[in-house]
Amino acid sequence: MRARLPVAAAALLLALGATSGCLGGPGPARTARTPDPAPPAPAAVTGDVRPADRAAVRDGGVLRWAVDAVPATLNVYQPAATADSALLAHALYPALFRPDAHGEWTPDEDYLTAAEATPPGQLPQVVTYHLAPRAVWSDGTPISAADFVAQRAALSGLDPAYRAVRPAGYEAIDSIVQGADPHEVKVTFRQPYGEWRALFGPLYPAAETATAAAFGRPLPGGTAHPTAGPFLVSGYDPAAGRATLVRNPHWWGEPAKADRIDFLATPAERRGAELAEGRLDLAPLTTAVDHADGDAAEAVRRAAALPGTTLHRAAGTGLAQLTLNAAREPLTDPALRRALARAVDRRHAAEAALTPLGLPAAPLGHHLLTGGQAGYRDNADALGTADPGRMLDAAGWRRPADGGTRVRDGRPLALTLLVPAGSATLRRAADAVAADLGTAGAAVRVSQAPPDAFVREHLATGDFDLALFSWPASPGPAGEQRPVYAKPRPGPDGTPAPGSNYARAGTEEIDRLFDRAAAEPDPAARRALLQEADVRIWQLGHSVPLFQRPELVAVREGLTGAGVWGFTRPQLRDIGWSAG
Repeated sequence: MRARLPVAAAALLLALGATSGCLGGPGPARTARTPDPAPPAPAAVTGDVRPADRAAVRDGGVLRWAVDAVPATLNVYQPAATADSALLAHALYPALFRPDAHGEWTPDEDYLTAAEATPPGQLPQVVTYHLAPRAVWSDGTPISAADFVAQRAALSGLDPAYRAVRPAGYEAIDSIVQGADPHEVKVTFRQPYGEWRALFGPLYPAAETATAAAFGRPLPGGTAHPTAGPFLVSGYDPAAGRATLVRNPHWWGEPAKADRIDFLATPAERRGAELAEGRLDLAPLTTAVDHADGDAAEAVRRAAALPGTTLHRAAGTGLAQLTLNAAREPLTDPALRRALARAVDRRHAAEAALTPLGLPAAPLGHHLLTGGQAGYRDNADALGTADPGRMLDAAGWRRPADGGTRVRDGRPLALTLLVPAGSATLRRAADAVAADLGTAGAAVRVSQAPPDAFVREHLATGDFDLALFSWPASPGPAGEQRPVYAKPRPGPDGTPAPGSNYARAGTEEIDRLFDRAAAEPDPAARRALLQEADVRIWQLGHSVPLFQRPELVAVREGLTGAGVWGFTRPQLRDIGWSAG
């Protein structure tokens, strides 16, 4: 099965933060379930960045940037890759297209002068890339078709010797050749792939990917490993927790504004103090606030009051959702799953999670898209408008006269809701969901699992009834989201293997809709297919999207081009200190 994203799955799932820390209290009490407002408020738009006007940014200066750790590898396609691997890789390696604030792909003119695909319906599909003539690796080697060929070999799955986390799309490529000149690359697909702009970003030099042995080695920063960006690595020490980037003297594009960027490994609980003492200029604070002792609103107030900084906060690109385990009794019944999904008040969960952080309580209504993406709409109406109590009655779960827990065939409707330990945000949302389901007659107990066991020992094995966690959204949902909803297939022992579909619910129809969307070259037609897929996922009772993952980033006053990026990536060459 294709890997969903080129970063370690556990890190992505626990993006809300799931290390040790005190838990917040339960969400607001509810005495009766109020039907979802009509229409629900739109989901939040992602991102909060102070724009970088290059003319107003002075040349020079140092930027000190907090990270969780200096990663052992910068190859985001290796299983050991982390979110920090991706951050540094996108600072040092080419990406032919970059996602904008709405998750739409735009060409990066530093690497690409043009790119075109054959007209829709013309087979085979051929994409021609015209590389920037001056684009070279830091050792002087031109970026060329050889780099594309090697990366496709590593990520296509054709050679099992490559132990790669494979993003969608590379398996659809048939061949890659040089075009009319060394700056032209022709990629021929064996089957149409509409989201081809998501490929080759980051792109690595052929020397790092041409053989399975080379690909399998950790990729640390250093002069022995060519890069291609406005910065290059001058120091890289994972043990000491410091990576230093300096201007690339061979860079052909707009020069970087900052002289140097220091990425400093800083524990979440130390970042506030480091900012207050002037030792950091940019620091994500989501985890620090999420795990802070005491009241979440007070933790946000303290973060916003750090001297000399501005706290940027926004809905991020993670999709927090409630997953229902369709392989575990009594949730094997789709009618029960739909009734429980209908009983969840998404606004209640969003209020519990986001209001203490000072963010709008915008409920999410789509499994595949965030509120900022083109085509987003709330599809929860796919569940119908029936009262959840009547839906539970129809599924055979009757409420006793005393109004207690519903029962069917002598069995009470008692379920456990699993959350990763340490995240006060998720715990508040879980308590709100449990209260809603309790109002409908389901006895739900919230349980926590250690972060290192949450995925491995529970989601992957099916040892849960309900689970609340976050999946990352993608600018290419047709290819990247498919494994989360793909119908489980029999494994080597004959039992269904869920892969990334921890709900263990899927249909052939949903799989076909994803496949058609992935092959569809027209963006509007592709979005229409994704809408249909989302409706079917709602009707399956697979999961309930709740809200977009919050992100908080503290930025030193005078630093421009930084904040909560959302779908966009930091444009490091433009980040710098205001000249004013």
